[in-house]
Amino acid sequence: MPLIVGLGNIGEKYTGTRHNIGFSIVDRLAGTLSASMEQTDDPYILGVGRFKGVKTILIQPTTLMNNSGKAVLRACRMFRYLPGDILVCYDDVNLPTGKIRLRPEGSAGGHNGIQSIIDHLGTRDFPRLRFGIGNNYSRGRQSEYVLSPFDDEEMPDVEEGLKKSEEAALCFIREGIVIAMNHFN
Repeated sequence: MPLIVGLGNIGEKYTGTRHNIGFSIVDRLAGTLSASMEQTDDPYILGVGRFKGVKTILIQPTTLMNNSGKAVLRACRMFRYLPGDILVCYDDVNLPTGKIRLRPEGSAGGHNGIQSIIDHLGTRDFPRLRFGIGNNYSRGRQSEYVLSPFDDEEMPDVEEGLKKSEEAALCFIREGIVIAMNHFN
């Protein structure tokens, strides 16, 4: 029973921004898995669905990006997940817009949400799906850039990336990170 985590920030002003692409991936999966995303008493929005008989938990932390680890740790304890059962979906400025990369583990790479998860879980050993948001920003403007929406000319690449992200997450659910990496990297 895998746990799919989409990183982002709660609030209308963040909807559709580059930094919320993890939320967008989980929203697409929720539709495919017929999982209704609902607020809980825990620090996340929760959806439960099935894919080819595999029960899957979807969450979107409500802690804001930099404190995502609190929500992920709570979900791991609540549903008795090990780090290897989690797929964390998030934005990456080191990849071109719409490109995806799957990894079984790794460093935070400067991403505060991932660093929070590493700190709370006490390990870097959890699968992740990185979604490229490009890096077309001036020095010192990264925060402004990641909190901005995609440009119209980027949207075809974003849509293609979202489609591949959904397919990759479904492959992770069915077959695990290694096979998903072999198919989508």
